[in-house]
Amino acid sequence: METMKQPLLRLENVSVQLGHGDNAIRPVDGVSLTIQRGETFALLGESGCGKSMTALSILRLLPQPVGRITAGNVWLGDEELTALAESDMRRIRGRRISMIFQEPMTSLNPVLTVGDQIAEVLKQHHRMKGRVAADRVLELLDAVGIPDARRRAGEYPHQLSGGMKQRIMIAIALAGEPDLLIADEPTTALDVTIQAQVLELLQKLQQETRMAIMLITHDLGIVAGMADRVAIMYAGQLVEEASRDRFFSNAQHPYSRKLFESLPDVRKRDQALATIPGTVPSLNQEFSGCRFAERCAAGWDYCATHVPAWHAAGEDQATRCHRADPALDKPAISARVDGDKDHAARQLPASGNLLDVTDLKVHFPIHKGVFRHVTGHVFAVDGVSLQIPRGSTLALVGESGCGKTTVGKGILQLIRPTAGSVRFDDIELTQLAGEALRKRRSDFQFIFQDPYSSMNPRMMVGDIVEEGMAAQGIGNNKIERRARVDQLFEQVGLSAEHTQRYPHEFSGGQRQRICIARALAVDPQLVICDEPTSALDVSVQAQILNLLKELQNTLGLSYLFITHNLSVVSYLADRVAVMYLGRIVEEGPVARVLEDPQHPYTRALLSAVPDIEPDSGREVIRLAGDLPSPSSPPTGCHFHPRCPQAMPQCAQAYPDNFGAPGHPVRCFLYS
Repeated sequence: METMKQPLLRLENVSVQLGHGDNAIRPVDGVSLTIQRGETFALLGESGCGKSMTALSILRLLPQPVGRITAGNVWLGDEELTALAESDMRRIRGRRISMIFQEPMTSLNPVLTVGDQIAEVLKQHHRMKGRVAADRVLELLDAVGIPDARRRAGEYPHQLSGGMKQRIMIAIALAGEPDLLIADEPTTALDVTIQAQVLELLQKLQQETRMAIMLITHDLGIVAGMADRVAIMYAGQLVEEASRDRFFSNAQHPYSRKLFESLPDVRKRDQALATIPGTVPSLNQEFSGCRFAERCAAGWDYCATHVPAWHAAGEDQATRCHRADPALDKPAISARVDGDKDHAARQLPASGNLLDVTDLKVHFPIHKGVFRHVTGHVFAVDGVSLQIPRGSTLALVGESGCGKTTVGKGILQLIRPTAGSVRFDDIELTQLAGEALRKRRSDFQFIFQDPYSSMNPRMMVGDIVEEGMAAQGIGNNKIERRARVDQLFEQVGLSAEHTQRYPHEFSGGQRQRICIARALAVDPQLVICDEPTSALDVSVQAQILNLLKELQNTLGLSYLFITHNLSVVSYLADRVAVMYLGRIVEEGPVARVLEDPQHPYTRALLSAVPDIEPDSGREVIRLAGDLPSPSSPPTGCHFHPRCPQAMPQCAQAYPDNFGAPGHPVRCFLYS
């Protein structure tokens, strides 16, 4: 789809190969696209389909020595990037083209402070040094919503939450003031309020500088609010390209339509989400037909033997599909529908709470000086109480850095609580230690937010999943355990052959699925899921949510589901607790909280959720200021400095639990 303007970026039939010989992988195979100056171009597609490799090929950052561009051209204005020497590419990277990478923990240098890493870009591309650079670093940290920027600039990546690390990556990318920003899942680790701030910031910078954005994401709501044009990628090729309005009103490719059907929704709670059967085909083969044919409900025999060409599908829209070819006689679409069956009835175990947490506190000391004296505390979790009945799901939502993950780690005693009670199956976990605690580990498992950091890079993933089973004495021998591992990989949408690979050989979404398999391997009763679907595209997310709900219904599993995706909450959770600065401010049945939020903070969260209907007229509540530092929370209600409905008494005392029975709200509006 060509335009008459001179594009900022132009890819012409670009192909990428990883490896050599017959087993070489071709993650990008003949991709052509254009991006205009000042335009936002969204690239959507399933995990492992080649989106990130397309971005890395633009910057010539393909894995070395195996990765190389085997065909095509990459034009940045009048400059052909594939012909440049490496020294010239360093002039382009970070200055004319910047990239926000998908996994911030593996992209940030662990031995440099985050302030030094931002200043490095300023020094390299703008010759900024000293106080000028330091002031600019603080401006960038403020711009991306980092609270207490001066202190955070002196901290190291491991001291920041996942969402804060992602915001640091955005600050580094923006420091060079690029012509083109490649954003690979830029808001994956961010809660909806910070996500709204970051997207608004990107749009503001785009308007001021005419910066173009190549947005790689799986969030259709973000695409609806940000993109000018949308391209869908599958198995190394683009299969549809359209203007945003055309795509959301009338997507043409069967894969595109399936993405919309896979979105979780409160109306689908009693049925399985629509999924796409199978997985993305291996990209080390020559294809003789449509790459989506084996998974397509609209396909027929012709699709498996003929490669589809591009066909116009209306004004400013084209698709790579035989059903768009006017010269072909096409059979009726089969009635096969995936994911429309009802879930099995939930088999609840004996009644009562599996988990009962009372007044949980986790305070981290702040050390200063040569002798490391304690000068204060970070009140990460400051009096959280919650209950999870057997076989039910409690969702925990809130801004990045509010203490959600620390609650999960404190419950499982991965971090020892400062105070409070954690009763699991009538056993007080805070009083267990050593072997007694290790014996209980198979009863509760944790799915971590950053899958790559939670896996041993020297172990094959099959061994990683089996390791917990061996430690807990599950399975009579290695053969039984390996069979169980193969079964788990199939359950989470991978195949048995994947067990013989290492973590770095998988995409971000595939690594998350491996972590879910590892958690399920020891047959737990409680699973704490820390953003388990944040790295997954919507079709794979649907598979995982179906799996989690089916396991809950058949095995009676309980979940503490930590997330910022409120559509997932509406589909999966029974109750939802909203957390702000170490404390729960509202809790209740999911339908009541999401349909009739009481706390002003909950209302702001819900208003910031991206909507696939961007012109719905819904008002977005912009919160004033930043999330206060947990080391010095405001007096009174912690939310009152940002609250649009604050009253004088809010600054004097923290509110008690008010609200209706079963729906407590910590807010003086309901006193």
